[in-house]
Amino acid sequence: MEEQWKVILYRISSGVYPVQEFIDSLEIKAQSKVKDSIRLLREFGIRLGLPHVKKLSGTDLRELRILGNDSIRVLYIAMTGKTFVLLHGFKKKKDKTPPKEIKIAEDRLAELRSRIK
Repeated sequence: MEEQWKVILYRISSGVYPVQEFIDSLEIKAQSKVKDSIRLLREFGIRLGLPHVKKLSGTDLRELRILGNDSIRVLYIAMTGKTFVLLHGFKKKKDKTPPKEIKIAEDRLAELRSRIK
C-alpha cells in the first residue's frame, strides 16, 4: 500500500493555526465535509483532481474545494516529502477566487519559506 501524504497546518509566529480556527468556526456539517476532503487529499495526494482540487493559475497554490451550501475553499501548497501545508481557508461567495484571499495564502507561504531557509 502506498504511503499517505502528510497534511500540516500553517502556524503563525504567535502559535495560532488560522486554518484550524477557520474550520472550527464552521457549522458541524461543514466541518465534517472539510475533514472528509482533507482525508481525500491525504489518501490521493497530488493525484486528487477536479472537483476536489484545482490549481490556481499564476501561483504555486492549489485550492481544496468543498462543495455544498457554502462553497468552502482551503488554499494549500505541496512540499517535498509528500507533505501538504494548508495555508488559508475561506467561504467563497463569487465565481472567481478573490485576490485578497490568494494574497493571504501567498503571504503565509512567503513567511513559511523564509522560516524554512
